[in-house]
Amino acid sequence: SDSDARAKLDISADAVLVPICAKTECDLIDFDEEETAEMMEAMGMKESGLDALIRSAFTLLKLESYFTAGVQEVRAWTIKKGSTAPQAAGVIHTDFAKKFIKGEVCSVDDFVKYNGWAGVKENGALRLEGKEAIIHDGDVCMWKIGG
Repeated sequence: SDSDARAKLDISADAVLVPICAKTECDLIDFDEEETAEMMEAMGMKESGLDALIRSAFTLLKLESYFTAGVQEVRAWTIKKGSTAPQAAGVIHTDFAKKFIKGEVCSVDDFVKYNGWAGVKENGALRLEGKEAIIHDGDVCMWKIGG
């Protein structure tokens, strides 16, 4: 049990444990997406050990991800929880933080639901955010930067 493992390894009760079976993780790498899902379901796993480790690390380090989305690329950026819009933009390039004007922001759910920026704007899901705005986990952002 979890408490037995903590006692045996002399780990405090408030420490985060992420059990990972290296053999299982190696096996999952060799399968395609469908086979991986089937194998995980058969073993009663909701997510891979690697995904659980990353999720726990993000939580412990107080990190979040936001996205930028252009015509050819969608990219995730890692920020500290509570980052302002200029701080989040500065992760891409320090000049973005210095020359920040505003951000066009929506949730990733709305971005997918409305099929991109045009649909987000048409359906009123776009937020115009200034320098004090806090960027949240899963936001999709387009930065307006001065010259």
